[in-house]
Amino acid sequence: MPFTHQTALITGGTSGIGAATALALAGEGASVIAAGLEAGESTHENIREVVLDVTDAEAVAALVESLDELHHLANCAGTIRRDDEFNITGLDADKTRDFDTQCLLARRFAEAGVRFVQVTHSYKWDAHSKVKENHSNNAAEVDRPIAGLLRDLKARGLLEDTLVMWGGEFGRTPVSQSGNGRDHNPHAMTMFFAGAGIRPGIAHGSTDDHGYYAVENKVHYHDVHATLLHLLGLDHERLTYRYAGRDFRLTDVEGEVVREILA
Repeated sequence: MPFTHQTALITGGTSGIGAATALALAGEGASVIAAGLEAGESTHENIREVVLDVTDAEAVAALVESLDELHHLANCAGTIRRDDEFNITGLDADKTRDFDTQCLLARRFAEAGVRFVQVTHSYKWDAHSKVKENHSNNAAEVDRPIAGLLRDLKARGLLEDTLVMWGGEFGRTPVSQSGNGRDHNPHAMTMFFAGAGIRPGIAHGSTDDHGYYAVENKVHYHDVHATLLHLLGLDHERLTYRYAGRDFRLTDVEGEVVREILA
């Protein structure tokens, strides 16, 4: 069942999924991919840039006009909770306020018809040292806001045609670096998908006993792209652009739709 309307994209770290998020996913349904992927570049654009990229002029005008109001609401925890009933923690919690605000804005944009929204949790997951301290703090900042976003989308009927994707560009090694850190691991990582077109409550893929390599149901980034395009109603083998005398695909000459995670 391809979705045809709004899309919300959450990009976060490559650590494990927190308790609140896991509980929300158990209720909303999601697929988790433990994938053997190559590290790649990720682009991070702020919300204003995403809004300006929207082709619907009326939606853009309405969103830009309401930005000041949204920022004001983000600083009024009581108003947010009464009017939006958005998150579990409340925007008055220092640890979660920033990501809570971004998730609230993402939901508002989805309601207004914005097709693609990217929410980014800084660039501080790269724990080559002090990984326990780093990932514990970062997870505490995003876990409950993500869970709140999923529950909020479902309560408002938006999750039926909104795909939420959470992930990063690589995992972390199971062996130490510099004594208390972890290096990049391009061989295994975790992502979750929730919402439109996704089978609820399943896990897809697994690693070896050490968590170093994906060994079962491996998923490459080309497969992720092929699956996302499929959910958008696009055939990745037919979506091409002309460059240097030949037709290129986003998935190059590879990519398979991961049908096992589709509803």
